[in-house]
Amino acid sequence: QVQLVESGGGLVQPGGSLRLSCAASGFIFSQFSMKWWRQGPGKARELVASINRGGTLNDYADFVKGRFTISRDDSKAILYLQMDNLKPEDTAVYYCHTNVGFSSYWGQGTQVTVDS
Repeated sequence: QVQLVESGGGLVQPGGSLRLSCAASGFIFSQFSMKWWRQGPGKARELVASINRGGTLNDYADFVKGRFTISRDDSKAILYLQMDNLKPEDTAVYYCHTNVGFSSYWGQGTQVTVDS
């Protein structure tokens, strides 16, 4: 049974940092690409960052380039999102996601609030 469990969200001031984690289980984590998405209040869910299996290729949405870093630890089956220089518009629920076979899997999300 595939499970994705996010953690690390919270309240942070503008300019601050957070590191999100996504603990994966139920599949061979190292063999699958992973993504972080987010959904702000009243907004559609949007792709934030992706990483291929092996962690050699990363891609970022323009609105987070230079501020966020996606990474993975295949030995621990954990996906990370390091978020620096956070802005109020980064306030959202953040989700990790993967596709295994023909199925799409999401975590429950972790709330990030950027506010002074």
